[in-house]
Amino acid sequence: MYIEPDPMLSHGPHAVPIGLASIEPALESVLNQSMLRVDVVAELHRCGSWFLDAPRYHCGLFHLVGAGRCQVHCSALECVLDLEAGDLVIFPHGDPHRLGTDGCVDSRHGDHTSLICGELHFSGNSQHPLSHALPACFVVRSKDAGDTFRQLSRMMVEMVNAGLAGRQVLLNKLADALFTLAVCDYAHRAGERRGVFAALADVRISRVLQAVHETPGHAWTMQSLASHACMSRSAFAERFTQLMKMPPMQYVTQWRVSIAEQLLRSRQQSVACIAEQLGYSSEAAFRRLFKRVSGISPGRIRADAASRVLN
Repeated sequence: MYIEPDPMLSHGPHAVPIGLASIEPALESVLNQSMLRVDVVAELHRCGSWFLDAPRYHCGLFHLVGAGRCQVHCSALECVLDLEAGDLVIFPHGDPHRLGTDGCVDSRHGDHTSLICGELHFSGNSQHPLSHALPACFVVRSKDAGDTFRQLSRMMVEMVNAGLAGRQVLLNKLADALFTLAVCDYAHRAGERRGVFAALADVRISRVLQAVHETPGHAWTMQSLASHACMSRSAFAERFTQLMKMPPMQYVTQWRVSIAEQLLRSRQQSVACIAEQLGYSSEAAFRRLFKRVSGISPGRIRADAASRVLN
């Protein structure tokens, strides 16, 4: 779904800068089908001098500073990062890092630091367009973020302290929304875009991505994709591959597999229905393709999803 921006707001103080408005519909389509699970897994409270080492992780990680200050050390960073209350640091690929004070004490909060920590699970792992496009680490500063980001982060901190029924579910939903805002912030601020963010900045390729994301079951061919971009087949294939680091039809297949994984985990449709919905007339052919691309069978996805519900 694309929401038409209010023309009365187009020239206001928070209007989208020229050049960014063109990527909004396609970015919306990526986030709408982001196939990402965000889980809050820890609420940490530290006093005085402390450090916390996180080894390379099997999924993405994030830390929201609720109160106080801390520093982030990571080999992927050129220098140590200083974080304040409300700042969010994200490691989309689970790179090893270290959090600590190392003498960094905020006089406004004494020696108390609180963190809300969580995991980011991309379906399809490295095949997911967002996972491929995001750097090893990025930060959203509370002072530079919009009011919505600050309100959401404050709500998460309040939720941790409130101890309400359904607290974990609410925290996960708030974290999901906060990560979405963080991705949008990165897409707009990044000096050097790569992967899907670079492609979204190209009007013609962005148009194709939006169409594929919104109608993955369409009978896409190289010719139809190139026509959608108003380009010749050869020029389109070269430009798409340059930006996305994979050929167009391979991207279509991987996007379909990511959608299929989401549908399989929801357990609301049969494998045959999912295959047909994504443009495959043969369930057997779809099962073979899914296992070849994802490395796991549809049945195993279903079993894992059922196990997660029971646990």
